[in-house]
Amino acid sequence: MQRVNKLLSLIVLVLMGTELTQVLPANPEESWQVYSSAQDSEGRCVCTVVAPQQTMCSRDARTKQLRQLLEKVQNMTQSIQVLDQRTQRDLQYVVKMEDQLRGLETKFRQVEENHKQNIAKQYKAIKAKMAELRPLIPVLEEYKADARLVQQFKEEVQNLTSSLSLLQQEMGAYDYDDLHSRVVSLEERLRACMQKLGLCGEKTTTLSDLATHRLNMCHKYTDPSMRVDAGLSNITAKKVMACGKLTGISDAITIKTSGSRFGSWMTDPLAPEGNTRVWYMDGYHNNRFVREYKSMADFMTSDNFTSHRLPHPWSGTGQVVYNGSIYFNKFQSNMIIKFDFKTSTISKSQRLDNSGYSNTYHYAWGGHSDIDLMVDEGGLWAIYATNQNAGNIVISKLHPLTLHIIQSWTTNHPRRSAGESFMICGTLYVTNGYSGGTKVYYAYHTNSSTYEYIDIVLQNKYSHISMLDYNPRDRALYAWNNGHQVLYNVTLFHVIRSEQL
Repeated sequence: MQRVNKLLSLIVLVLMGTELTQVLPANPEESWQVYSSAQDSEGRCVCTVVAPQQTMCSRDARTKQLRQLLEKVQNMTQSIQVLDQRTQRDLQYVVKMEDQLRGLETKFRQVEENHKQNIAKQYKAIKAKMAELRPLIPVLEEYKADARLVQQFKEEVQNLTSSLSLLQQEMGAYDYDDLHSRVVSLEERLRACMQKLGLCGEKTTTLSDLATHRLNMCHKYTDPSMRVDAGLSNITAKKVMACGKLTGISDAITIKTSGSRFGSWMTDPLAPEGNTRVWYMDGYHNNRFVREYKSMADFMTSDNFTSHRLPHPWSGTGQVVYNGSIYFNKFQSNMIIKFDFKTSTISKSQRLDNSGYSNTYHYAWGGHSDIDLMVDEGGLWAIYATNQNAGNIVISKLHPLTLHIIQSWTTNHPRRSAGESFMICGTLYVTNGYSGGTKVYYAYHTNSSTYEYIDIVLQNKYSHISMLDYNPRDRALYAWNNGHQVLYNVTLFHVIRSEQL
């Protein structure tokens, strides 16, 4: 504002200087300034510079010019005052607008930064979603293959339906004797078929016998690694049970209520016929005493047992009794030990290289369950995880005598996300949890090195499963469920091919 006032003052002085040059004398000797003028009695103009007078010479040209100049100065002064007021008002408006512009600039900057952050978050979210969807690609490929198989099955069923319709029409033309002979022939073919599959005894001669055969006779199977040609001449080869895909699990059958929340119990799938001894191990660590019950009946109705002391405490609940020996994971190590009950000595021990232990890669319920040993129709298996496989499940087939790894398979399923798992016919089945609603939802097939997602309900009757193992002799799942010893019957689907008949 001071600059404006100075500018206006300079303008006034310039204007005044311009007007004053017109009233100054041309002669330098008359270089005086007229401040006022007056007339004498004779009408002559008398000028003085000492004391300005109120009256001026009306005829003095310079006086007239000074009067006009003063009017212009007054007009300029008023204009300057008006301009000064407007300038002050505009200046206040400009200051206010400056603050608003600065605030708007800050808001734009914030919006720009937030926009960048939101884009980054959206990009991360999309990237995470793509990472989740990527594993579904091979699953979709398998579904496509399964769809083709379903179409083939559909065509086969249609052909079979046509054949059955023709057979039904033909049956109306036969009398009772013809039908009876056909039934006898069918029974003979069924018996021959079942004998080839190892599912029949000498007394299985009728269809009704076949219906009851599951509970009475079919308890033997063959482990290829236990045959005479595998170097075990002192072991009798067992008959082979037909393998298949798990399609159903029965409701839980409570056998007994005993022990702590965690533990394991089992029977020997290679025990001689009529041998139903039960092996019982309470707890998951810091214990080395194994109970032996003479029969399932003794286990259910009494506390009569023989106690075996192991040379080392076990870890987890993944022990298994197989052909008279117990296989277990030594506590706080990745050592697998084979202990012979007859001699009460360690017959073999072997480290499971690279496997996690001591709650490194345990099941979801914990309990030092890093290494889970199990048996199926194919033999002895170890389920564990390694750093090399990023903590995902590794399946290894073990030789029962040397404990060496015969073959291994790496899966894409995280070990810690599994509730429990079990092997049936070379396929690993994994549950989605150990408490509450439980189901078998993941299956890895070692014969094809492929996996699939399934949906088979597993009744979790007592809300905490800490052990789940399959016994191929009984075709049943043994479970330890919150201090309860439980059994589940399983349903397997298998196809009898014509070349097996």
